[in-house]
Amino acid sequence: MHIQRFMESYKKAWETSDEHLLASLFVADGQYHNTPFSVQTGHAQIRQYWQRTKLQADIVLSFEVLHATELSGIAHWHTTYQVTSEEMFALWANSTGTHQLARKPGDPLPRLALDGVAVVEFEASGLCREFKIWWHSVMDQ
Repeated sequence: MHIQRFMESYKKAWETSDEHLLASLFVADGQYHNTPFSVQTGHAQIRQYWQRTKLQADIVLSFEVLHATELSGIAHWHTTYQVTSEEMFALWANSTGTHQLARKPGDPLPRLALDGVAVVEFEASGLCREFKIWWHSVMDQ
């Protein structure tokens, strides 16, 4: 699979919160590195991780392929979404190292923007062997 097609499917999987579509892009023991320090291996772990996208609404993802070879690629991506639960906000705040940002009880949940880079390696079959992302997030204004 070419990175352009992979990223188009990744975009669709995120915007529709489709964990089955996401897992279908990977070989059976493929790896999804959602941070440099965390990895989900295999379809079941990838599908489980992707459940967090069900706590997001109005998801918009854009991307640009920066480099492509037959079996690998690099893309810059940008996502915005509305946080729909305190659980999702806590997941985000903890993953950014901020723990809980200053919010008063009853404050509206924020819209977040994530900006990152993806490095993808494919097998000859065209499925993803390893997907690594690095990202930074802020509250979208």
